[in-house]
Amino acid sequence: MTNLLTPDLCVIGAGSGGLSVAAGASQMGADTVLIERSKMGGDCLNTGCVPSKSLLAAAHTAEAIRNAHAFGIRADAPRVDFPAVQQHVAQVIAAIAPNDSVERFEGLGVRVIQEKAHFVNRREVKAGDTRIRARRFVVAAGSSAAVPPIPGIDTVPYFTNETIFDNTELPEHLLVIGGGPIGIEMAHAHRLLGARVTVLEIAGILPRDDPELVEILRNRLLRDGLVIREGIRIARLEKEGDGVAVILTGENGEERIEGSHLLIAAGRRANVNGLGLEAGEIAFTPKGITVNKRLQSTTNRRVYAIGDIAGGPQFTHVASYHAGIAIRNLLFRLPAKADTANVPWVTYTDPELAHVGMSEREAGNTGRAIRVLRWPFAENDRAQAERITEGLVKIVTDKKGRVLGADILGPRAGELIQPWVLAIANGLKIGAVANAIAPYPTLGEVNKRAAGSYYTPALFGERTQKLVRFLARFG
Repeated sequence: MTNLLTPDLCVIGAGSGGLSVAAGASQMGADTVLIERSKMGGDCLNTGCVPSKSLLAAAHTAEAIRNAHAFGIRADAPRVDFPAVQQHVAQVIAAIAPNDSVERFEGLGVRVIQEKAHFVNRREVKAGDTRIRARRFVVAAGSSAAVPPIPGIDTVPYFTNETIFDNTELPEHLLVIGGGPIGIEMAHAHRLLGARVTVLEIAGILPRDDPELVEILRNRLLRDGLVIREGIRIARLEKEGDGVAVILTGENGEERIEGSHLLIAAGRRANVNGLGLEAGEIAFTPKGITVNKRLQSTTNRRVYAIGDIAGGPQFTHVASYHAGIAIRNLLFRLPAKADTANVPWVTYTDPELAHVGMSEREAGNTGRAIRVLRWPFAENDRAQAERITEGLVKIVTDKKGRVLGADILGPRAGELIQPWVLAIANGLKIGAVANAIAPYPTLGEVNKRAAGSYYTPALFGERTQKLVRFLARFG
């Protein structure tokens, strides 16, 4: 017998965005149903942010041991127990999982249905034996790893980010197809844990980031032993014993690169299939559900989409931001609009690479006069003390000093980018950062120093010198 539920709100997908909407709505008094076909916590907890950063933490620890001699500390070369490393990853997931569990959300008053959901018409969703006729729906079904149609892909074993954390064998030679953030992070992690790693990228690595900083990072990755092949063309994949071979093609014919394992990190695709979006009269493209600025479906106003499936930037923090926009629209009828023009992102290599706002190239293309400020970590005393001096802060302002964008390559760049996120979000000028007092010695001083350099030409210029000499005449 089919059950019928008539809640205020039905949320499809228990990733970071869906969980935030369900928790917030229920605690604010809305009768809420949450549907999840797989694991609570979604990609971020189980196959994305949490496991990848946990693996990177292990990799950075191994590298710290290798570099202990620089501090006068003698240490043997690290012996990596890869199954134990993956156990560490699993333990981190397990420690966070209760926050996203069925039990916690049921305790918040949310009815959780662990089934696959699909729309049967504009007003109803079916999940298992339950039909949900809600006043409003939020689709937060996320995205999945994209697998490109490379000839031979169906004949070889390969990992994606959704399966690589199940691997308990340190690859002898990991081949990574894709030089975006996921590919580069996983490549660097496995290299620092002792694997040989080759990255294969058809264009250039990290194409969305500042080229100047990417070049510095590329050189660091090469020094750490990564092999990076950019601008390549893949002809096909072949099985090679227990491993895999990637055959490249170029002007000089074919080249064969053999590896023990293969990771496909070629982007992500929105999970629009299997949701019955056609039956729900919900417009969509391969990039996601078509929504307006309020994240509302353009063809079914009862439906909202948030996170990766909304067709915008695919980050966990964007999904959480979308959740707040959706709640304001759904529960309070406020015309809140999503603005993702200045979304920050971080690639968690060592050093980290962070960005927010406009790049130097984007700002220059606007036709307005801009200034680019730089400050190297080598000029920071805390970085010197910790021997983490590689990197650069790069800030873009307009001629009046309004902060337009920021890029940081350096230690803890993901933390150091946050004052610039605040500055850009609030339309602040560079003086807001330059005039702040930064505790000494901290890495955060790089931000103040970069900001202060905006005033250097005027402060130490000829006009200032003449003024000082003039005033000196009066004693």
